[in-house]
Amino acid sequence: MRRTSFAGVVVAALLTSVSAVSMTVALPASASASTSADHRLGSIRSSAAHGGYARATITVTGFSAETFSVYGTLYDRDGHRDHCAYIRARFHYSGGGTGWAQPRWFCVPSHVYDLTSDGEIRRVDVKICVYDRKRRSISHCRVETIRDEDLAN
Repeated sequence: MRRTSFAGVVVAALLTSVSAVSMTVALPASASASTSADHRLGSIRSSAAHGGYARATITVTGFSAETFSVYGTLYDRDGHRDHCAYIRARFHYSGGGTGWAQPRWFCVPSHVYDLTSDGEIRRVDVKICVYDRKRRSISHCRVETIRDEDLAN
């Protein structure tokens, strides 16, 4: 009986250390310091184009952080080879003014993204679209606004 409980303790300790390592590897660098304040918001998708749409899972860090991050996975659900999934964030800073994160677009079924602000913010607008590589244009966009008071509920 003692042998079984000792093996169970060893296995539990190994599983705990393995899951801690995998959680650290899975998080973006900007979010690793404040994982308890992160909020998983689900997914949003663009409106449908003639061949499909773009979709993104969204997780955000806490609004009180010095730098704010929107991260997740971007999915290209458009069958046309020149259509890609596109995401961009517009940050509304606490001290006033706005700033755009560099846009990200991926022409693969799924890809991880991370959009980071340059300071503390009060609101972020996340824009997801279908990107046409040939025409270098975006279309079928949807904008989702996220505020601190939205996360409190």
